[in-house]
Amino acid sequence: MIGSGSWGTALVKILTDGNHTVNWCVRNQKMISHIQQRKHNPNYLSTVYFEPALLNLTTKPEDIFRNSDAVIIAVPSAYVTKSLEGVQASDCTGKKIISAVKGMLPDENLLLNDYLSQHVSFDLQNYHTIMGPCHAEEVAAEKLSYLTFSGLDENITESIAAHFKTAYINTVVNTDIYGVQFAAILKNIYALGAGIAHGLEYGDNFLSVLIANSADEMAGFLRNAGIRNIEVGVHTKAGPEDPRKSPNYAASVYLGDLLVTCYSLFSRNRTFGNMIGKGYSVMSTQLEMNMVAEGYNASKCIFNVNREIKADMPIAETIYRILWEQLPPEQGFRKIEENLI
Repeated sequence: MIGSGSWGTALVKILTDGNHTVNWCVRNQKMISHIQQRKHNPNYLSTVYFEPALLNLTTKPEDIFRNSDAVIIAVPSAYVTKSLEGVQASDCTGKKIISAVKGMLPDENLLLNDYLSQHVSFDLQNYHTIMGPCHAEEVAAEKLSYLTFSGLDENITESIAAHFKTAYINTVVNTDIYGVQFAAILKNIYALGAGIAHGLEYGDNFLSVLIANSADEMAGFLRNAGIRNIEVGVHTKAGPEDPRKSPNYAASVYLGDLLVTCYSLFSRNRTFGNMIGKGYSVMSTQLEMNMVAEGYNASKCIFNVNREIKADMPIAETIYRILWEQLPPEQGFRKIEENLI
C-alpha cells in the first residue's frame, strides 16, 4: 500500500481484518513510530486500530514495489508522480498495480494507467482499479459497503477482489478500467457542484435536478470516450446458473458513487464546493479543509481532455470556470439553471 491518508488507511484496515500482511508506505518516520506504538494512524481514521504484526512499514515507495507482488496506490492524484519518483521500470516488472486513485494526474491530464504506460512501459493487463461507492469513514465504522474492482482479465480481478471481502465489504467485478476511472473523476466534479449549490442555498428540489442532469452529462462523456455498457436497464445474461446482472450505468460504481459523493456529509468534494458557494476563495478553502478535494484539479483535467472528446458538458465546464477562472458562483449557476431539463 502506498498512501496513508483516510482511503489508504481504510484499505489497510480491510486487508488486515482479513488477516493479510500488508507492506505499507506511510508519510514519515514519525507516523511509523506512532502506528507501531499506538496501533493507529495519528492523522486519519484514528479510531481504527491495527495489529502491528500484520504491517511492514516504510517511507520508501520503491521498497513496496521490490517487496510486494501487488501494489495498491492510494494517494491523491496530485501527489502520485512525487510518490513514484524513486520507482524504476524494473521495479514494476511482473507486479500487479491496483489503483485507488480517484483523479487524473494534473500535470499531464493522464489516468494512472496511461502515465505508467508512458513512463515505465507498464502493461495494462497487470493494471487494476478499486473504486466505490465507499467512504473511508464508513469503512472505519464497519458499515456495509461495496467496492468495485476492474481489470481486463475477470478471473484475475476476481482473485484480487477476494482479498477484500469481509463481513462489512462486498465486492463487484467488471472489466471497464477506463469507464470506472472516468466516472470516479467526474462524480467528484459534480459533487463539488452540488456543494456549491448548497452553499448558494438552493434547496433539495433543485439539487435533485442538478444531480440528475449531472448523471446524464457524465453518461454523455463516457459514451463519447468509447465506454460501453452504460445503458440503464439493459443487461447481458451471465448464464443460467449466475443470477447476477451484468454491470451498466445504474451500477454502484457509476450512478451509485455519483449519488453518495453528491449527498454525503463525508464527501470532501461536497464540503469544498459548499465553502466556495458560501464565498470562500479556492485558496482559503484548501487551507481551511487541510484535505484534498479531487474535484478541484479534476475539473481542469476534464476541461482539457474534453477538447478531444467533445462531449456536451455545461455543468462541468461551469464548475471549472468558477474554480479556475473566477466566475462568480451565482452567475455560473444562473447559467446552469438555463441548461437543466
